[in-house]
Amino acid sequence: MKIGAKIKRLRVKNSLTQEELADRCELTKGYISQIERDLTSPSIATLVDLLECLGTDLSNFFNDSINKKIVFKKDDMFIKENENNYIINWIVPNAQKNDMEPILIELGSYSETKVDYPHEGEEFGYVLTGAIFLHYGSEKLKVKKGECFYFKANANHCITNSGKNTAKVLWVSTPPSF
Repeated sequence: MKIGAKIKRLRVKNSLTQEELADRCELTKGYISQIERDLTSPSIATLVDLLECLGTDLSNFFNDSINKKIVFKKDDMFIKENENNYIINWIVPNAQKNDMEPILIELGSYSETKVDYPHEGEEFGYVLTGAIFLHYGSEKLKVKKGECFYFKANANHCITNSGKNTAKVLWVSTPPSF
C-alpha cells in the first residue's frame, strides 16, 4: 500500500491544500509533500494526527471502511491560535469531509479574522458572548450576544471584535472553508 498516495487522495477529497492540512496537524507543508510522494514515512503518532484531520482513523484507513462518529467531546477538538489574537476551535475535527464545517471562534479584544474571499456556499454565525462586527462586502454590521448572521458567501467577509472583552462565535460554513 502506498500510504502517501492514499493520504493525498484523502486530502484532495476533503478539498484541503497541503498547507491547510499542515496547519491543522501542526506540520510543515514540505513534510506533507514528502509523505504524499512516499519520500518519508510518518511516525504512528503523526499518521494518527493526519488521519484525524482527514476524517478517518488507522483502522478505517487500512480497512477502507467509514467511521460514522456522531457525538464529539472536548478531547476531539482541534485548536489553533492565530497571530491576530483569535482562536479557532474545530469542534468537529473531521468536518471538512462533510457538507458543512462548524467552528467556534474566540476573538480577543480588538482582533479580527482573516478575510475570506467569495466562494460557493453559505455562512452562518451565532454570537455566544460579546459583540462583533460582520464585514460583508462594503457593509459593516454589528452582531451582539444572542444574535446571528446568515449570508451567501459571494462577497469578501470577516468578523472583528472592537471591544475589550473576548467574543465567542459559533460559525458554520458550507462547504467547509476553515
